[in-house]
Amino acid sequence: MTDIIQQQAIVPEHLLGSRLDSALAELFPDFSRSRLKNWILDGKVSVNGVVVVKPREKVLSGQQIDLQAELEAEVFSEPQDIALNIVYEDDDLLVLNKPAGLVVHPGAGTPDGTLLNALLHHCPQVEQLPRAGIVHRLDKETTGLMVVAKNIATYTALVAALQAREITREYEAIAIGVMTAGGTINAPIGRHPTKRTHMAVHPNGKPATTHYRVAERFRAHTRLRLRLESGRTHQIRVHMAHLSYPLVGDPQYGGRPRPPKQASAEFMEVMRGFHRQALHATRLALVHPGTGEMMEWTAPLPEDMQELLRVLRTDYKEHGEA
Repeated sequence: MTDIIQQQAIVPEHLLGSRLDSALAELFPDFSRSRLKNWILDGKVSVNGVVVVKPREKVLSGQQIDLQAELEAEVFSEPQDIALNIVYEDDDLLVLNKPAGLVVHPGAGTPDGTLLNALLHHCPQVEQLPRAGIVHRLDKETTGLMVVAKNIATYTALVAALQAREITREYEAIAIGVMTAGGTINAPIGRHPTKRTHMAVHPNGKPATTHYRVAERFRAHTRLRLRLESGRTHQIRVHMAHLSYPLVGDPQYGGRPRPPKQASAEFMEVMRGFHRQALHATRLALVHPGTGEMMEWTAPLPEDMQELLRVLRTDYKEHGEA
């Protein structure tokens, strides 16, 4: 059965005079530009109730754009039998606990072996959905909870809830440095001006808000609990590095390790062997789009972060304050 997509948007002021296809690309970012253009040409898009079939047509602020089309295959990757740690699943969605090292989407250097390939094998119908139903992503080396939609109605509802900040995503992290208190960082994030694989706090970036609180202090490190209001690429990693408290093991933003004085050989060995950012998506809460029920899931820290905390606690117990 082919899903029908029905979405609506109002043209904001900053898109005044934009081409219709360009406006659609911003208003409906879950669909590719080529697909949106084809839908215009096929008469699937109307502006203020009038079907428009010219992608170059200019739009005005305040106009209502309606999109109604059939969803054929959106994803063209191959299904692969990759084990998934699924913590919840029903007819509408699934929640999984992603391990470190698993890339979410295929891309340059990682054409397959991704979470998306695994989802196509586990529930083939998600090939009709944008990003195979993946509502939000985690970096390759970040572990923890993700929600995936299994039909277009659920996907549309979850994306809207995420944008409205109605989905709670909480993380645990271990940062370099001793933080005295929690707080909130509001700092826009955009592409790094010179390092194209990096993100950075930048005045021309997109708004980004991270709340953080101290869960545990050690001699030279801090265990944090964090909550996102936005979902920018590398957000927690960039924000904490911007505060000069980068995450342990972060290969892009972490800088050099700073062990405390008189650290044991075991402490140094565990620290040197931790080759990923110490970041875990530990809690996810949302209203189920199908039932209206508030649902919540938690995932315990992975073994490598538990081992890291063990040596940090031992070091603190033996030496006290740095």
